[in-house]
Amino acid sequence: MSDRILVTRSSMPALEEYVEEIAPLWESHWLTNMGVEHKKLEMALKERLGVGNLALFTNGHNALECILEAMALPMGGEVITTPFTFASTTHAIARKGLTPVFADVTPGNLTLDPESVERMVTPRTCAIVPVHVYGNLCDVDAIQQIADRHGLKVIYDAAHAFGVERRMPDGSWRSAASFGDASMFSFHATKVFNTIEGGCVCFKDETLYPLLNQWKNFGITGPEDVEYVGGNAKMNEFCAAMGVCNLRHLDEEIKKRCAVAKRYWEWLEGVPGVTVFRPGEDVRCNYAYLPVLFDPEVFGATRDDVFAALDAVGVGARKYFYPLVSDYACYRSVYSSDRTPVAKKAASQVLTLPVYADLALVDVDRICDAVLSTGKID
Repeated sequence: MSDRILVTRSSMPALEEYVEEIAPLWESHWLTNMGVEHKKLEMALKERLGVGNLALFTNGHNALECILEAMALPMGGEVITTPFTFASTTHAIARKGLTPVFADVTPGNLTLDPESVERMVTPRTCAIVPVHVYGNLCDVDAIQQIADRHGLKVIYDAAHAFGVERRMPDGSWRSAASFGDASMFSFHATKVFNTIEGGCVCFKDETLYPLLNQWKNFGITGPEDVEYVGGNAKMNEFCAAMGVCNLRHLDEEIKKRCAVAKRYWEWLEGVPGVTVFRPGEDVRCNYAYLPVLFDPEVFGATRDDVFAALDAVGVGARKYFYPLVSDYACYRSVYSSDRTPVAKKAASQVLTLPVYADLALVDVDRICDAVLSTGKID
């Protein structure tokens, strides 16, 4: 491969489409502070996600911090979450004066294990922050049952799950945005749907909308009044316009990603020592990531061996998520990854392979050939 293949590549609309969308800004000079494009995107996202309440933010991390604060959780309260995630999930909890508590994950899709969550509940527990890892939906029913039994808030880190839907018993489809008390989505450039940088939170309690908008605007509640020590997390008009454009093409983007993912699965599914993650029939997937686990004792090569082999032929893979959050320097003096053995094993074996809408299937074939040539399978 002459040109290096990165693990992802941002989706963008045609230049002409974006220019047309932002052209009115040169007349209005309204570039931020919840202008026309911001409002346009907010409405479009509500319709797309099937939710009544949604607030936009400058990024997903700020969205998660703001909803945690808006929930008025007790200072120092324990929040059960997963160590198999991006640092942002745990950082948001810690930065809001809450105490992260790590439960283990399920081997089936690497999301929070409800049984492990149940074991972690104490009188100090105030919330659960599960993560739809790689866009794989958590066991939302079991998690909600635990929350209801113990009077806990459920705030989903759905950064990977934009566009993911679940089929309900009555045959209808329900968006990942509708589960729990709130769900945060990231619109970072690497995501299936991006606004360059951005994010949002969907929530059930409609009274939180003005509060979230105040928190992300320095706590300002009126022309001459500031009631909260808020921050600055408003999405600007150029990012919102990119979202408006990209949303028009989302279905086609997901369709292309689906073709890429299926090609990978044709090559890798069933190979001894290799684990891939197909969505269930009751889930509409967004094909955000292509995670693969490599068991060195069976496959004959480690994850790091595969990573190096791909790098040698110009393919950028990612050890995502490695190390566990509990093994980061800022947390490892308090936590032990040995307490979450399933997550620890997955972190040592996982590699996410390149996947994006315009990745050529012939390149997928070459990537898989390089992967399989690394192993020592008869």
